[in-house]
Amino acid sequence: MSDNFKAQFFQHVDDSVLQYIAELGEAVAIPSVSADLQTHLTDIIAMEKWALDYIERLGGTAELLPNPKGVDDDGNELPPILLAEFKAAENSESKKTVCCYAHLDVQPAAKEDGWDSDPFVLTEKDDKLYGRGSTDDKGPALSWLWVIQAHRKLGVDLPVNVKLMFEGMEESGSEGMFEAIQILSKEGKFLSDVDFFCISDNYWLGASKPCLTYGLRGLAYFSCSVQCCEQDLHSGVLGGTVHEAMTDLVQLMASLIDSSGKILVPGIMDDVAEVTPEEDALYETIDFNCESYKKENKVASVSNKLMYEKEKDLLMARWRYPTLSLHGIEGAFAGTGAKTVIPAKAIGKFSLRLVPDQDPKRIEQCVSDHLNKVFSSLGSPNKMNVTLLHGAKAWLSDPKHPNFEAAARATEKVYGMLPDYTREGGSIPITTAFEEATQMNVCLLPVGACDDMAHSQNEKYNKKNLINGVKVLGLYLHELGELKGPKPSECRCVELSPEELMEPGAFMRGFKCKCFM
Repeated sequence: MSDNFKAQFFQHVDDSVLQYIAELGEAVAIPSVSADLQTHLTDIIAMEKWALDYIERLGGTAELLPNPKGVDDDGNELPPILLAEFKAAENSESKKTVCCYAHLDVQPAAKEDGWDSDPFVLTEKDDKLYGRGSTDDKGPALSWLWVIQAHRKLGVDLPVNVKLMFEGMEESGSEGMFEAIQILSKEGKFLSDVDFFCISDNYWLGASKPCLTYGLRGLAYFSCSVQCCEQDLHSGVLGGTVHEAMTDLVQLMASLIDSSGKILVPGIMDDVAEVTPEEDALYETIDFNCESYKKENKVASVSNKLMYEKEKDLLMARWRYPTLSLHGIEGAFAGTGAKTVIPAKAIGKFSLRLVPDQDPKRIEQCVSDHLNKVFSSLGSPNKMNVTLLHGAKAWLSDPKHPNFEAAARATEKVYGMLPDYTREGGSIPITTAFEEATQMNVCLLPVGACDDMAHSQNEKYNKKNLINGVKVLGLYLHELGELKGPKPSECRCVELSPEELMEPGAFMRGFKCKCFM
């Protein structure tokens, strides 16, 4: 990548900001809310067609793949998945291919929810762009199109082939995407020649320093129900005569975790991988402040206290170790005022965030055994049932992989600093789905700031993050284009032993063979 291209590209981006804001405004105006398919399916499809038309105007090929799942559990038709491709004009067969994933659906939003402006009208204030989907994930999704557009207008060939996979159900469980990935990863299909994946659907740790994310926690989400009768009862008439479900459930929920955050379920910590010296060192340079964290998360004005006082300890608790959270109780009275009712059935909801090498199935067994034992000790005649509703393993990548190194170099050239290497406490199951289906590396390259308020009121995208985000993604393509060696997707090397894997440059299809990148 020449300094001349970098200067021209940066100038083009700076000159196109008004265009970018106007086009992001068009996208935000489409209420592509996936939580309500009966109302918004047409809007999701309209958003996908808006992007498809844009792609075709840029000279790319695109199609709307019918959703492999067809309909959701309620019988609602699921939106299609947008697939697109931009091939390099020269030597496309020998150039590597990157697939960029994003989603075009958004969370529900209404001004009466507490927004300062109409959530579906992009509103600029103090160099911030407010609107539903501005940062999650329409801004980053459109940035890939703006990168392609810049190359077209500057007359510069793409350094790699670019594929796009944009879905319309991410905010509602990515229904159909996992099936599509399996289908499209087969030989000769859309994903079979992809060498690298890039996802920009998470956020910086702070508001000013960029980062790359190499790890996500997994999830085990449970319900625990206790039933004492067929219908709700009057507490004045029948209180004291029946074994109440809520009483049992509260004791079961309290047996899972104590007030210090310690998980009380035996066996949960058994499979947690040890922290290596290399991993521990990554935390030393991370830009993070506990006091700012308290203010950002509205803790300072209430308890003004976190579980840990030291930055490294807090980050490890947030990313590196499993946690258990109690979410709520279904079936209990939760309205305003007073209602003297004995619930016939109460259902507690809780989840664990998992880390390597925990497996959701083993966690399910540990939790089930624990709750059954505790319930038995209560001597209750009521009926209790434990169900694992969702389970996903943690994802952990190698921050030294060439895909991450390319992203780091691009970030440094835009921001003048190397990014922090972070993990996240949340889960993005699509990341694991791509890696397991293709065996190719996935890099999480966030472009938004920690205070963008995704999913919340007044979601915003900083104008400077929009501008620099386009620049980083554009240079990232060029850094990928300069990687040496064969295409990882074409590597068919035999997996190496643990000793051989210690040698520099060892990857298999991009991971574990000696194809030097």
